[in-house]
Amino acid sequence: MEDRSVKILPTMLVTILLFLTSMFSSTRARAVIDPLPSSSSTKSIIKQESNLVTYIIFLKKPEDMVSAEREELDSWYQSFLPAVTTSSSNQQRLVHSYHNVVTGFAAKLTEKEAKAMEMKEGLVSAHPQKVFRVKTTHTPSFLGLQQNLGFWNHSNYGKGVIIGVLDSGITPSHPSFSDEGMPPPPAKWKGKCELNGTLCNNKLIGARNFYSAGKPPVDDNGHGTHTASTAAGSRVQGASFYDQLNGTAVGIASSAHLAIYQVCDGFGSCEESNILAGMDTAVEDGADVLSLSLGGGSLPFYEDSIAIGAFGAIQKGIFVSCAAGNEGPYKESLSNEAPWILTVGASTVDRSIRATVLLGNKASYDGQSFYQPTNFSSTLLPLIYAGANGSDTAAFCDPGSSKDVDVKGKVVLCESGGFSESVDKGQEVKYAGGAAMIIMNDELSGNITTADFHVLPASDVTYADGLSIKAYIKSTSSPMATILFKGTVFGVPYAPQLAYFSSRGPSLESPGILKPDIIGPGVDILAAWPYAVDNHRNTKSTFNMISGTSMATPHLSGIAALLKSSHPHWSPAAIKSAIMTTANLTNLGGTPITDDSFGPVDVFAIGSGHVNPTKADDPGFVYDIQPDDYIPYLCGLGYNNTEVGIIVQRPVTCSNSSSIPEAQLNYPSFSIKLGSTPQTYTRTVTNVGPFKSSYIAEIIAPQGVDVKVTPNAIPFGGGDPKATYSVTFTRTANVNLPFSQGYLNWVSADHVVRNPIAVTFE
Repeated sequence: MEDRSVKILPTMLVTILLFLTSMFSSTRARAVIDPLPSSSSTKSIIKQESNLVTYIIFLKKPEDMVSAEREELDSWYQSFLPAVTTSSSNQQRLVHSYHNVVTGFAAKLTEKEAKAMEMKEGLVSAHPQKVFRVKTTHTPSFLGLQQNLGFWNHSNYGKGVIIGVLDSGITPSHPSFSDEGMPPPPAKWKGKCELNGTLCNNKLIGARNFYSAGKPPVDDNGHGTHTASTAAGSRVQGASFYDQLNGTAVGIASSAHLAIYQVCDGFGSCEESNILAGMDTAVEDGADVLSLSLGGGSLPFYEDSIAIGAFGAIQKGIFVSCAAGNEGPYKESLSNEAPWILTVGASTVDRSIRATVLLGNKASYDGQSFYQPTNFSSTLLPLIYAGANGSDTAAFCDPGSSKDVDVKGKVVLCESGGFSESVDKGQEVKYAGGAAMIIMNDELSGNITTADFHVLPASDVTYADGLSIKAYIKSTSSPMATILFKGTVFGVPYAPQLAYFSSRGPSLESPGILKPDIIGPGVDILAAWPYAVDNHRNTKSTFNMISGTSMATPHLSGIAALLKSSHPHWSPAAIKSAIMTTANLTNLGGTPITDDSFGPVDVFAIGSGHVNPTKADDPGFVYDIQPDDYIPYLCGLGYNNTEVGIIVQRPVTCSNSSSIPEAQLNYPSFSIKLGSTPQTYTRTVTNVGPFKSSYIAEIIAPQGVDVKVTPNAIPFGGGDPKATYSVTFTRTANVNLPFSQGYLNWVSADHVVRNPIAVTFE
């Protein structure tokens, strides 16, 4: 059933947001095959095996195993498995062994067996794995990427970079994964291809299946194919969707290599153990960027498998991009909050499949529809509101409601919601003889309209426009309307807007780090699909248009690959800083970015702003963070030595002297809780721009806060590419606001390095 509150996620396939969280544990056991049980014990064995659950086992290496080889680790893992019993003989217990991002394994255990492991030396934790649901022809140009020009050309379209995509698999035969003109993978590549025959090539260099071992990682869902092609799909001419969106489909980093790790099934169900195995393998294989349209609710980072796996990745110089979540517009709804992850929210693009409603009073309202009839008359027709008689069923145009309203030959205004999807509402109107349909958003869906595949002339309009049309109907005894179909329209001036479903901050686990980090295109994204979605029209367009932060994430993964190609020596934190400090705060029309209801947005909704790839290539200076720099931050969160050790995968001793407040981390933004006592934080920047340059601090202070920067000028050119400054925040007034926001801009002759500030008052 379609609920118009989530109507831009029209199906389960669309909403796929692959999410992961985790805790870890460990145990010893030996996998020994017993003889087949006797018939007298068969029933008890079946019962015992039915109670087996996959547990994630997290271990602490003994000192004599710190440099252990893979075989030694595997043998040690085996020692944690339960001793041989007839009840364990018929099922393989060890599911995955981890060697790179975590120390531990996944195994099938009973609750009693898992509990017994607590007595084993070296065990950190053992918990049942979590299971999560999984959450283009134009977006490159919308992002300012132009063929053979500028940053796209300068970065060689991501040539030589390997993007690892953890998702629902791949459709290897799709033309988006052609390797025409692609060089072989870099010599460092160690991955494998589990696809049949020669389906892997110089574009699709690796494909592994962790969901169903021994089977090829073919995508039965569509989500993995869509995200992979968005990040790094090859150019495909003649792409279209229901005769619209015609053009050349191309991924953001079209010359990058793709490595696919199937961690979810065809229904979008993703098990924690498989996702962790995919991350562990991608690090070993040699990926440069990991793209995960996955996540779960807020968790301590030592219980969050994506956060732990991502930390293991950044230790190897691998950039990690993850979805912020589709739980908006609610506050504190984020996933993937760790500061070493790029947390990506979703925005609209400047494209509309235009269907304009024209009323008898000459007012017009731009809506959308994929059904674009060429023979629908522009002559005004009688207009009615289906719910005029007070019937909710009629108002929603649900099946069977036509008996309550005379719609023959009329344009019918229907409300979204009820028990039917928009196309079904149109079918009901058409069945009753209606000439056309206007379907209005509900209040939650706001002003982001959807182009649906209607069965009659129709237009999907915003909630506000729907109210205006209702008011017009009440204002006259003979309301009239028609729909003008204008096809694909580009350059919508108020784009990008924040997608209503995009999850918002502040971060629950670490409110001292401003999240999300960035927003990027995630609404109505056209990309590769396993099959033709419009085959009933006798076309062969294997592309689909879907929405979600799942779609925004691979855009940023592709941009990270471009930056990696352009600046191969930049760290993951430097790439992230470049993306954040150069983001846009205004739309195409030059006014501030809004939400889908044209309301103001804050830094907890859009983070640093909307990504600008060209500016990110030349940020001026960056805020770099090395993996060990996160340890004082983690200690400052109140995590104990064991918990920090789980994340960084080595022994750690936290102390008061080694801990820092969250906001002291060298992050490209500030998020602080401010009382009556002033607070001072420092930042260290690294020049990546002209050798000689000078920056002046420009302060846009949050309301009720005085911001002092020392020094207020940063000169480069004396040989040291690094400089340190401090910022002191002082409360100056009682502000009746939940929080206050501002910006610290560092301005030179050629650059503006922007740092968002969020202040919550105590």
